[in-house]
Amino acid sequence: MITIYHNPRCSKSRDALALLRQHDTQPLNVIEYLKSPPTADELSAILAKLKIPARQLLRTTEAEYSKLQLENQALTDRQLVDAMVAHPKLIERPIVINGERAAIGRPLSNISAIL
Repeated sequence: MITIYHNPRCSKSRDALALLRQHDTQPLNVIEYLKSPPTADELSAILAKLKIPARQLLRTTEAEYSKLQLENQALTDRQLVDAMVAHPKLIERPIVINGERAAIGRPLSNISAIL
């Protein structure tokens, strides 16, 4: 099963969902992460599949990023994960998971690489 962490208001996320539906090879699990944010454990597992540190999943242009002073390099991955769980707008989108592989759909070719 392929899972997409999706924001229907985001054009890149909509494009990623359309790409996945075109492939139509597996069941598709669509999670609107602003309505149903991942838990800290789920987000940590996603980061492991993406093979990136938490900081690389942050949307630095969101107001919460500055408000929470997340630019502070002394913050641990766990602290950043906790911030993203509490404020899911901070999570970069879309995220697509296919088994043990995952990709951030910017650019869309990242998703094609894991299908």
